[in-house]
Amino acid sequence: MGRVAVDLVVPDVLEESCATRQALERLATKWRVLLIYSLLPGPQRPAGLRRRVPGITQKMLTETLRGMADDGLVARRVLKADPPQHVEYELTPLGRTLEQPLAAICGWARDYGSR
Repeated sequence: MGRVAVDLVVPDVLEESCATRQALERLATKWRVLLIYSLLPGPQRPAGLRRRVPGITQKMLTETLRGMADDGLVARRVLKADPPQHVEYELTPLGRTLEQPLAAICGWARDYGSR
């Protein structure tokens, strides 16, 4: 039986204008993928996210969540406006579209990560 040739459209991720490269640059930060994964079950308050993501500082958590909100991946909701303010974050529909790609990466890591 012969092989069937499959032509894949591979974007030129080396080009700065490539949308795939831009998306990878936004996602491939130290904390973003971990925070997306942490938000998959549902909305979380910042203290809960810090407990779920060991090693992240309050400063990095705030900066990363702010950037993710700017990119439309998470929504920030104020639960209590009076000091001390209480907020929570949740994935937007756009952020939720990353669930399957992350599951694929986790599956790949499970199968091949120790090699």
